[in-house]
Amino acid sequence: MKKKRWTVVLMLLFLGAATGLSLAACDQEVTGRGMNIPKPDREILEAYDAALANASNEFGLALFKKLVSDEENVFISPTSIYTALAMTYNGARGDTLAAMAEVLGVGGVELNRFNENNLARLYQLQEADSEVILNIANSLWMREGVEFNPHFVERNADYYDASVRELDFSTREAVDTINGWVDSRTNGLIEEIVEYPIDPDSILFLINAVYFLGEWSEPFDPDLTQEKIFYGPEGEIEDVPFMRGSDNYAYLEKEGEFQAVRLPYGETERLAMYVFLPHGQQSLSQFVAGLDGDKWNEWRGQFETMQGNLFLPRFSMEYENTLNEVLRAMGMEIAFDEGRADFYDMVVRDTGDRLFISEVKHKSFIEVDETGTEAAAATSVEIMPTSAPFDPFHMDVNRPFFFLIHDRETNEILFAGTVMDPTQ
Repeated sequence: MKKKRWTVVLMLLFLGAATGLSLAACDQEVTGRGMNIPKPDREILEAYDAALANASNEFGLALFKKLVSDEENVFISPTSIYTALAMTYNGARGDTLAAMAEVLGVGGVELNRFNENNLARLYQLQEADSEVILNIANSLWMREGVEFNPHFVERNADYYDASVRELDFSTREAVDTINGWVDSRTNGLIEEIVEYPIDPDSILFLINAVYFLGEWSEPFDPDLTQEKIFYGPEGEIEDVPFMRGSDNYAYLEKEGEFQAVRLPYGETERLAMYVFLPHGQQSLSQFVAGLDGDKWNEWRGQFETMQGNLFLPRFSMEYENTLNEVLRAMGMEIAFDEGRADFYDMVVRDTGDRLFISEVKHKSFIEVDETGTEAAAATSVEIMPTSAPFDPFHMDVNRPFFFLIHDRETNEILFAGTVMDPTQ
């Protein structure tokens, strides 16, 4: 007889959607803007630890460096991937818990403290700017008849505001319900995340949907957009639309290294895109290889407001990658080992077939134009058993560049990417 496998599928979606979203908890509609995460207790907000929260930046930049390529565009959401793994972390034990803690940068941090800090972090992101849409919704979809560890479920409900519902996974209705939830929370950008029939070994879908839409604080004039040449790794790319700006920008230049500019969104200008253009003699992968959390914190404090002329290509891209090997290389190998992984805290049993991560998949999308930015990403985790110049600057982003979308208040890097070809 075939040995029964227990599969836990956790999917985290960082997705674009439209305004006017409503969030659901089971069958009851829950209204509210942003992530719909209620304001945490004062004690949680007052105990917020920015250094602990910024572990997501260290994690995201380390992972990004392993993905960067001098041949293709790369685009990820550190926030998305980190949050997916943080929720998964709540079901880990023993050596698996220790390995994940090391990779997530929270070794020695008590679990409830980690969760409380994430709650405060996500709430503060939600409150960044009333003119910028940043919505997040979480949910747990559980197979009927499977007994889950109530503490695992409660932690995700309490600290990640996850809605919880049991479904008969053998029916098409279950698939339609889950996909309908995702579709509505992404305004149709992702219509389907679960396929029918659901794998009979799957017992849990943990889904997070997030939407980012920001208009530039100072939009580019579409009448000034012109077609120019972009010098990609394979040669000249003709007829690329370049947006043109001439204004006061937060600007940083390191002679012989790079130029960088900060392009804020919304009314408060808390959220912004940073564009880094490496010196012509330096490859993009070389530039990214030297970037880490310390370097980022050093640079972001050195930007100064300057008058300048900016040419930035309009671009959009989709990206997809499986992150198993990258996460193994970062130190999470045990979590993928069916003989050693320990995620028993997800279910009410501590013997029998082990639960292990079988796949971590990340999908993302971004579009940048004269008005602003729309970005989306999706991460799925599947678990189975067994110094500046004084003159006006000129920055022509006509060759491969690095960018990130950042919240100044929390220092959260929401997205990071490299553009080798803006027409891909």
